[in-house]
Amino acid sequence: MKKIFKLTIIAAVCLLTSVGCRKNFDVINTDPSTYNPGNFDPNFVLTSAQLGYSGSIDFSYDTWRANLIYCSTMTQGLSSVIGYWAGDKYILNAGYTAAYWGFKGENPTGGDGAYAEQVRPIVDVVKSTKDKPQYANLHQIARIMRALVFQRITDLYGDVPYSQAGIGYYDKTYFPVYDKQQAIYADLLKEVSEATAALDPAKDRPGGDVYYNGDINKWKRFGNTLLLRIAMRLSKVDPATAQTWVQKVVGNTMTSNDDNAFLMGDEKGDRITINRNSQILTGGGGQENYYTRWSKTFIDYLKSTNDPRLGKIAVTNLYINDVTKDQNPAANANPAVQKGMPNGKDLSLVANLGISFDPGFTTFNDYSSPSPALIKKSGPTFVLTYAESELLLADAAQRFGIAGSAADHYRKGVVAAMTYLSQYDPVAGVAEGVANAYVDANPYNAANGLNMINTQYWVLTNSKLDFYESWSNWRRTGFPVLIPVVYPGNSTNGTIPRRFPYPIDEAGFNTANYNAAVASIPGGDVMTSRVWWDKQ
Repeated sequence: MKKIFKLTIIAAVCLLTSVGCRKNFDVINTDPSTYNPGNFDPNFVLTSAQLGYSGSIDFSYDTWRANLIYCSTMTQGLSSVIGYWAGDKYILNAGYTAAYWGFKGENPTGGDGAYAEQVRPIVDVVKSTKDKPQYANLHQIARIMRALVFQRITDLYGDVPYSQAGIGYYDKTYFPVYDKQQAIYADLLKEVSEATAALDPAKDRPGGDVYYNGDINKWKRFGNTLLLRIAMRLSKVDPATAQTWVQKVVGNTMTSNDDNAFLMGDEKGDRITINRNSQILTGGGGQENYYTRWSKTFIDYLKSTNDPRLGKIAVTNLYINDVTKDQNPAANANPAVQKGMPNGKDLSLVANLGISFDPGFTTFNDYSSPSPALIKKSGPTFVLTYAESELLLADAAQRFGIAGSAADHYRKGVVAAMTYLSQYDPVAGVAEGVANAYVDANPYNAANGLNMINTQYWVLTNSKLDFYESWSNWRRTGFPVLIPVVYPGNSTNGTIPRRFPYPIDEAGFNTANYNAAVASIPGGDVMTSRVWWDKQ
């Protein structure tokens, strides 16, 4: 942990001097006082990019707004009655939807988003390690990390700066074009496959890797699992390409929960490696801890199948009252008393809108919160897991008739999605026998296979607090079937949003490329337009 802390401090210095697709490019990108390949070990810059992707360096700004306020509530993993949690009501807050990309809006001290905190450092690692034998594996890991970073960005926004992003220091391209998502995905497949194949355990072991500590064999399995996820994102829009790439990775993806990639929070939970989801859900941003709970949709599903995760990831009576952030040691994990809070409600006294008018309302403490095991500030931020890999393989098997038995992959995926919880805390783990008994009691049914697989994927990604992925996979598959909320003044005519609009400050900083991108979006730059792979 001391080594990780040392790396994070160096990474923080790197990050604070980094820039993305923002104004003053010609000054910032050429300033010799900023970090560059000549004055920093690229291992440390890899650490910076990994911390940025996991939300650790943004001081909760991007995580709070993109992952929690929007993604978690739109897919009904969480529910919130706080007025500014606009995602719960499908209301556009342009500053919030732009936060992940990078938009300070009314908060100029806020984070600079993915382009500054992830793209710039990881592009630096890729560029500074190319054709340098001492960094052979670091270079390939950086290529994989770059794909990981960009998949999330393009999944959120659609066409985005990609091929020219982050290279201002190198060739003075300060105003990058927006690449088509189809072209981005084609390059992601190429980059990850080439980089994964080139990894060599006999070569360097990167010291700045906070996911796997430079374990090249784990990175190879990570790369193939990421390639599987990228390929399956194309299952509706380009099924032939999806099948081709899935078949290339069968047998080479993650093999157990030991392969799970995550960033562990600092032991004290108060440094740069703090778990940012946990920080917000324990009240670090306001009263999110008290007025944001597990969604009724989510809890009701777990209860309907007697899912053993319910008593591990949810508790009632977690907080003493609504004016303190202190957790109650008498929190109740009994599955029988768990109750999710409905989406689309607020704190008003308007009938049908105010939560107090809901027939199931008693007190806020009777609604289920994420359990203390999941929201420790020193806990892990999960990046990619074995359970996701197996459920994606199950989807491919059911959908395309490839990759083996859908039922076998489904069982492995569900069991792993239960047992991995021990990586949060031993008390959260579900025993393997209990997990297998659950699958026996709820056997795979091919007639409803895609629904079962992707509903389990939703449960898994909700439990790992990766609501970005919950939203992306829901848009790809349509499962689980969610009933939209209809809140007055919503921005989508009562439909669940399909993408984030571009930051409005791009119109001033990167005008020509922004205008061209907006003009090419079917339906316009709005929340109801679909990204390329989100085919109806």
